[in-house]
This record gives sequence, structure tokens and C-alpha cells, in this order.
Amino acid sequence: MKIAYIGTYPPRQCGIATFSQNLIRSIAMNTEEKEVVSHANVIAMNNPGCESAYDYPEEVKLTIRQEEQRDYINAARFVNLSDSQACVINHEFGIYGGADGIYLLPLLHRIKIPLMVTLHTVLREPTPGQKSVIQEIGKAADRIVVMSRKAVQFLTTIYDIPREKIAIIEHGVPDFPAVSHEEMKRRFNFDQRMVLLTFGLLSRNKGLETVLEALPQVVDKHPELLYVILGKTHPEVVKHSGEEYREHLNLLVKKYNLQNNVSFLPKFVQESELFEYLSACDIYVTPYLNEAQITSGTLAYAVGAGAAVLSTPYWHAEELLSEGRGRLFDFHDSRQLAEILNELLEHPERLGDIRKKAYEYGKRIRWPLIGGQYLELARACRQERGTAVKPETKMQIDISLLPRFSLEHIKRLTDDTGIVQHATYGIPNLKEGYCLDDNARALLMALMAYRQKKDPDALRFIPVYLSYIHYMQNDQGAFRNFLSFDRRFLDQEGSEDSFGRTIWALGYLIFRAPNNAYREFSKELLEKSFGYMENLTHLRGIANSIIGLSYYLKSFGMDQGRRELLATLATKLVEAFNNSADGEWQWFESELTYDNAILPLSLYHAAEILEDQGFLRTAEASTRFLEENTMEKGYLSLIGSEGWYRKGGEKAVFDQQAIDTMANVRLFFQAFKVTRKSEYIEKMFLSFLWFMGENELGLRLYDPETCGCCDGLQPGGVNRNQGAESTLAYLISHLTVLSALEFEEAR
Repeated sequence: MKIAYIGTYPPRQCGIATFSQNLIRSIAMNTEEKEVVSHANVIAMNNPGCESAYDYPEEVKLTIRQEEQRDYINAARFVNLSDSQACVINHEFGIYGGADGIYLLPLLHRIKIPLMVTLHTVLREPTPGQKSVIQEIGKAADRIVVMSRKAVQFLTTIYDIPREKIAIIEHGVPDFPAVSHEEMKRRFNFDQRMVLLTFGLLSRNKGLETVLEALPQVVDKHPELLYVILGKTHPEVVKHSGEEYREHLNLLVKKYNLQNNVSFLPKFVQESELFEYLSACDIYVTPYLNEAQITSGTLAYAVGAGAAVLSTPYWHAEELLSEGRGRLFDFHDSRQLAEILNELLEHPERLGDIRKKAYEYGKRIRWPLIGGQYLELARACRQERGTAVKPETKMQIDISLLPRFSLEHIKRLTDDTGIVQHATYGIPNLKEGYCLDDNARALLMALMAYRQKKDPDALRFIPVYLSYIHYMQNDQGAFRNFLSFDRRFLDQEGSEDSFGRTIWALGYLIFRAPNNAYREFSKELLEKSFGYMENLTHLRGIANSIIGLSYYLKSFGMDQGRRELLATLATKLVEAFNNSADGEWQWFESELTYDNAILPLSLYHAAEILEDQGFLRTAEASTRFLEENTMEKGYLSLIGSEGWYRKGGEKAVFDQQAIDTMANVRLFFQAFKVTRKSEYIEKMFLSFLWFMGENELGLRLYDPETCGCCDGLQPGGVNRNQGAESTLAYLISHLTVLSALEFEEAR
């Protein structure tokens, strides 16, 4: 039986990768061929920045770049067209892309063969996004595999997954040979020491300081004790914090004068070497800091090797170490740990009894036996499925049409002041300086890109654009707009449009801030502007401000004063609509001009926050009117700025602008979120395709060579200049499509 596997895979160094390889080998051992290559089609997950870093073995047929959604769709196609008869996915939060790993869901919904998903983490208190992802996995999979009874309890009571869909198969351990404990100690020159061991990738949640704090009380009585800390620092920890945790542990060693009793071995060991260390140790300890660990591969390995294990009572430890197979001590309780260590070191017969019970239990969870259980489950799923083929979900978004997301042109346009507003072709035009509109849009884009892609460049840009906004705000709460390249103010007060766009960006920052410092700073800027906001008269300034206020209220929903301000601004738009509209002309003004979709978009936001049906009716009526006048040809044909479209007049076709397309994309996505009408997803994607050539001239405005966007659609072709406004409009539209795909899959 050939099986497709999806997850991380060696030589990538992580626990799931090791698990995946062991599982595949153990299942292969239960087949006639007994060869991994003839049994497995492996699809390996690559972490960002490491797309070409791994030299995978031949069973790896395909890779998925973690943050590239198209790769997940391609993987589903590969699985369906391969000779695989079942698919096994190893799931852990953090190895799949998108918020809470949501990029995995389109893949799951497309796989047509029997599907088993092994959950390595089941949270008792998930975020709404985490809960939604696990529930969708529960719907798509034929079986969910977990490794403990506690996980079953959580899945049935918290995630509402039917019990009959869940199988318990314990974490496998290698088929360790029987070796002499004393011989292994001599191999590592431990024969004169009592060895305490911890292994695994180091990070703060491992709680190793608890052990170090306990050792002085033990070393006083047992100076021969040696604590071996085996393992590198977790790669993600190194990326963000360097070796700060290991340095902290070293300081504790010096503080407690344990230099002769603690040994750091910072390396990633293969299983054979790990087994030797486990066989050489007298006591193994896992001092994790909280109970929320449903599975621990390191714990299973230690029990499988017959080690005497001491552990804090996290969920997996409570189950695996029951019936005398180990001893538990309370979280953070170094004194209790010291007492247990002294007891066992003074009573070696008790230590021996624990080792014996652990070894006997470990024989029941050797990988060949675990592989057999997985294989039988896969056969059962296939038999239950019979000849029925799971239909592939019809997608309204064809992700293969989206270019690779890139901030390369934004990097060219951005310096330490902000984003330069214009470009000549793809080259920044520094003579034109900066403007508030573009820096506000850039802040919005950077926040979306960091949320979606975890892009480090996006995170780096956020304080640059926010600083520009801060610099341009005056004492009255309004904002200047234009700044020269040498940082001279070029106006005293910007337009209401630029004010509103800034409020949108600040409100979104409050809602999606990557840290609390940004949120507090944005809140200060926004609160200073509330007084100015009350006196807005221009409809697009009002509309953009409504959107920003709506995001603000998603974080501070009980702020009654701001809710009233939102209602006041939205009412101004409705009154403008009522004063202008007649039987055929369902619009806010007597002409369609620029950034038109912003007006109904803002009312959808207000309707969502205030639950006001009047705002919703106006939003829907004006959206229909805009559709009738821009999408009647089967593609997006925007109102051109060379004459606009006045009531009773002719529609201008050119010059079409990218910001109008962005507004349309945002409009239809928000309309979908509020109404749940799937037709809006189709219209959103159709609007996005304007950038890709689905437009009046059939010409592509997105430039894959520069990763910028051309400035407009003109009678003779595209405006080849690629300024900030058009490029940001494209990127925001691209990210909105990705958000819509997440939203659709998570429903």
C-alpha cells in the first residue's frame, strides 16, 4: 500500500521531521517491500528562507514552501495524481503557513484519497483561529490520530469532533537493542558519575532552570552527580533571541557553583547516539513549565529506552509515567525535585524498579508495532471509503493566477524617512519626495504582509511608515501631506482624503499590531485626531475614516463615544446617498469619479460593527449600482479619470487607476464577510485580475520583473511608471485575496 506523507522531514532538524521519518520507515517494515522508496511519496515542508537548504532523500517527491499558498494546491494535485492509496499528514502549529497554519486547509479539502491527520498538539484553550483550523481538519480527515486519552477528551468536548473519527496510537520509540547500562556509562566516561540527562531543542518553555535550582541540595549529598543537557538551541529561538537562554542557564550554573556538575552538549544527535546517552544516564528529567503538552517525543524515547524518568505533570507525562513508570514533581518546584533525586540516589532499588517498568512498557510502543497500527488504520479508512471518491471543493479563487508575493519594489521605494511617492519606470523619483497617502497605505500593506506572510521586511517597514505619520501630524490632530526629499514640509494641512486614509491605517494597526507598543502609539495618534474627524465634509475622507474607526472598535468595542462618532459619519454618507439617488442613479454623488468603491465599502464596515440594517441596505444598493457600471463587460472596467461619469453623461474609459481596483477588491471581500454571499468572492477575484490583464486592453499592470505595478491604464497602453500608490494598491489587493482564501477555507 503506497502512502503519501506531508510534514517536515530530515535533514530538517525538528521533532516532527524525525517522527515523520520513523513513521514512514516503520510502516514500510509492515509492507511486503519493506523499502521506504517503494512505499512512500513524501511531501516535505520547508521553513521560510530555507527553500533550497535541504538535501532530501529520494523518497521526498515534492516540497512546500511554508508561506506560498500555491504550493499547497500543487501538493494536493500531486497527491491525487500519484499512485498513493492514502495520505498521512503530521500537524503541528508553526510548520504550516498563514495565520494558525490555515494554508493547509485548501490542501486538505482537495485530497481525494483517504486522509489521516496526526495531531502533535491539541490545545485546551485555543484561539478562535486555532480552534477553527482543528475543526476543519476534523471535517476533512477520515481519521484524526492522537497519542493520549487527554487529546481525545479535548477533541470531543472543545472541538466537537466525533469520537468515532479519533484513533489513539501512541508515540513510537526506536526498537532499542538491549545494552549494558554500565558499558554505556564507560563509553561516555560517566562510570564514576550518577548521570541526570535532559535532551531536546532548548527554549524557555523547557524549564531547565528548575533542575539547576534543585541541584545544590542534591550535590551536597551526591557530589558525583552530573547533569547533562544534550541539544542545540531551537532554530527559531536562535533566529529571534540568539543564545540568550543558554547564556542564562550558564549564569545559573556559575551562580550555584555547579561547574563540575553540569555539562552542556550543544548538538543535534541522531537516534543511535541518543539511545546511547539514554542508556548511559541514571535518571532522565523533563522539567517543562506548564501542563499544556499533549505529546512529548523526548519523553516517549526516554521511557522506550528504559530510563528512570522524572517529570513535571504535563498531560503526556501524567499518562505515560503512570503505574510506576516514572515520578512526577510540581511545576517550578525545585525543592520537590531535589527531594525525589536524593531519595532515588539513596535507594538504587527504587531507581531500578522504575527503569524496569519503563523498559517493559517501552517494548509495547516500538516503532514497528506503531507502524503496523498506522497501516491497519489506513487500510480501514480505505475500506470504509470504498470506491467513493471525495469530490474536490470548487474554488472561486484560482491561486495559480497569483504571482509570487514580493516586497522587492517596496524596498526600492522605501528609505529611512518613508516611502517615496513616485517612480520613473521602476526607479524611485526622489525629486517628488513623500506623501502621507502613500505612507498610510504602506503601513496598512506592511501590517497585512506581516500578518499573512510573517515577512521580516514588512515588520521592519512598520516603524518607518508609522514614524512618517507621526511626523506629519499637527497639534490640531490633522496631518500635513507632502514632504520634500530633504524633509521640508510642503503644505500646512493635507486633504481630507489623506486624513481618512491615515485613520484607516492607524485603526488597522490598533487591530493588528504586532506588539503592544505599536498599538499604544497608534492609539495616541488616533485619539488626537478624533476631534478633527467630527468635522469632515468630503465623502471619501469620511469613508476612509469610517473604516479606520471600525477597526479601532474591533479592539475597543465598548467605547461608546467612538461608536456614536462612527454612526454620525456613516449617517453623513447615507444622507448623501438619499439626496443624490433616484430610480436609476443609486449613488452618493451626481457623478462616479475616483476611489468609488470606498464609499459602499465603508458602510459595510459600519454595518458590521453597529449591526445597522439601514447602513447595510445603502451599502448593497450602491454596490449593485457600481457593479452595473464597472463589471457589465465580464471584467472590471473602471471609471476613467479622463472625464469621470456624470449622471446622464458618458463614462470615461481611461485613465484607469490601481487604487480604484484596490477599493473594489476590498469592497467585495467586506461585502462577503458581512453578507456571506459567495458571489462576492468571485467578484473580488475578478476585480483583482484587472492587475493581471483582465481589463479594457488585456494588458498586465503587475510587472513580475520589478515586482511593481504600473501607474494606470491609458488609451495607448499602460503607464510604465511604477509609483508607490499603484504598487501598494496591487499588494493590498493581493493580500486581500489571500485573506479571502483563508476566510473561505476556515468557514
